[in-house]
Amino acid sequence: MPKILLSYLLQRQQTILLLPHVCCLLTLYNHPNLFISKSKRANGTEQDMGNLVYAIIYGSIIALGLPLNIVSLWILLRHHGRKSPSAVFMGNLVISDLLLILSLSMRVYFYATGSWHLGEMWCVWFTMLFRNNIRTSAIFITFISVDRLLAVVYPLRSRLIRTPVNAVKGSVFVWAIVVLVNIPESVGFLRNFQNQTCFDSDTANMTQTSRRKDEILELTIGYFQLVLLLTMLTVNIISTVMVSCTLQRHLSESAKVNNKLNVMLIFAMNLMMFIVFFLPVSFFVFFDHLRPVLNCLASVNCCLDPLLYYFSFDGFWKRKEDVETSLASRGT
Repeated sequence: MPKILLSYLLQRQQTILLLPHVCCLLTLYNHPNLFISKSKRANGTEQDMGNLVYAIIYGSIIALGLPLNIVSLWILLRHHGRKSPSAVFMGNLVISDLLLILSLSMRVYFYATGSWHLGEMWCVWFTMLFRNNIRTSAIFITFISVDRLLAVVYPLRSRLIRTPVNAVKGSVFVWAIVVLVNIPESVGFLRNFQNQTCFDSDTANMTQTSRRKDEILELTIGYFQLVLLLTMLTVNIISTVMVSCTLQRHLSESAKVNNKLNVMLIFAMNLMMFIVFFLPVSFFVFFDHLRPVLNCLASVNCCLDPLLYYFSFDGFWKRKEDVETSLASRGT
């Protein structure tokens, strides 16, 4: 089954890699404040065409990400379960991506029809699912990196910490914090809600006082998310460097090359995920007119997670167990 999934990924890799470029091109096409006069935008033709492109992109992300994440979840539950902390964290990562894909289906509906008829609470619910994916994905990816760091650099001293029970507790804590952050977000979002513009909030008709309150709330939460992502990125870099140095010191020549390449590949993948997908969408408070494009770009991460994090970490953990056994035997 993993070979079938990997083959599917390789066959679709050009489509997956093309999606971020299409999202970036929408910046030029669908945001005329940059290159197109406002008078040309008034007829709505360009906006309607841009919405159609968004619907196609989100639909493509669903078509690619849904089967990949479902199969990944099946593999985790069937072959790994809760046997290791990494399996628990990867399972939560897949669940986060599936929730994102669920919210994207509503974005396809919104951009395809140009209106929203499901009510404000459904709009808030799907918007929060989308935002939570960025936060939880960054945190669980970092948890996996820290778990790898403890297993390789501190294999004996970390045994009491690196347990599936602790991983479950940490995952529950993360989801609880994220949901708590959603409460003030939802309240502010409801103030902006208009029946025809669910995912494109418009503050033109709001009072100055109400608009100022929402701006303060957006800036506060946006600053929190940006600091969180930068912190997670720093932890990933430090963890990868420490693991790479440890592998070079303790492994044989043949194993050292294989594991070093694997670790550096994971490092590059982590760096790409944060810089390309996670960080740009966190700057929406400073570039509000780019919010739809940045959201579109961030959504692509769910198509890459099954390949970048499940298979890479799965191959690494198999080698890691040998490394841990070797280091433990040396310690005795």
